[in-house]
Amino acid sequence: MRANDFVQSYFEAWNHRDPVAVADHLACDGTYCDIPLNTRRSHDELIVSLGKFFSAHRQRYELIGEILEGPNTIAFQYRVFPLVQDRKSANEEEILRGSEFVTFNGDTAITIYDYYSLPGTDQPVDIAGLRSADQRRAGKYAKSGLCERQLTLYKERLETAMRYDRVYLRSDLTLPKLAKVIDCSVNHLSQVINAGFGMSFFDYMNRYRVEHAKGLLAELEGKGSAVLNIAFTVGFNSNSAFYAAFKKYVGQTPAQYRRARINGVH
Repeated sequence: MRANDFVQSYFEAWNHRDPVAVADHLACDGTYCDIPLNTRRSHDELIVSLGKFFSAHRQRYELIGEILEGPNTIAFQYRVFPLVQDRKSANEEEILRGSEFVTFNGDTAITIYDYYSLPGTDQPVDIAGLRSADQRRAGKYAKSGLCERQLTLYKERLETAMRYDRVYLRSDLTLPKLAKVIDCSVNHLSQVINAGFGMSFFDYMNRYRVEHAKGLLAELEGKGSAVLNIAFTVGFNSNSAFYAAFKKYVGQTPAQYRRARINGVH
């Protein structure tokens, strides 16, 4: 893998607004992670998404600074300008700037992490620090035998189990039990959650449980007593744990959130 060739080809694909060419920089089983939007797309999903994006936006992408290289990784910064009559305008202002971190298996990208920010918001992460952090994470995987391909596979299985099977609703769910669902070791699952999602097992579970609870609270329509039942419905073992987690992630108690929803609707 030659970093300069990859990045040059990658930017050419973006600037030609060619969704297939952009996605083909990613392995067929690779993953593109849009960090600000908190979305993950496969090779084929990226083609569909970029097809819609390019039909609505005309932009030019430029590399900023140098490309940083590591073992099977590269990181670089970019900026985006509006496309004015297919030529560079001296007066145009950049739309946004960002950073990407790419991991490889040979010459093919396995994961592409895209971090960006709009003008006036926080600046994108420093790519040197990003590379260092992701290399430390990769080193942790290597020591345990968990490669990037396995990480991606386990993350996809985990998200499927959570989003579609809703395993988080099981109040008796533990890390070992979830590992059996994902069909991986407890140690690997712990690393997937800790390093892949940046949170503990309980925080990861509670995030889904709280989101589910928010939907149920919005459906109560004045049934105050039903609030007490939601904790157990979404998988918590006690109301105190439910209230603590809900306040942590939402910034309000369940009752406060419900009242705000009712007042907002009526």
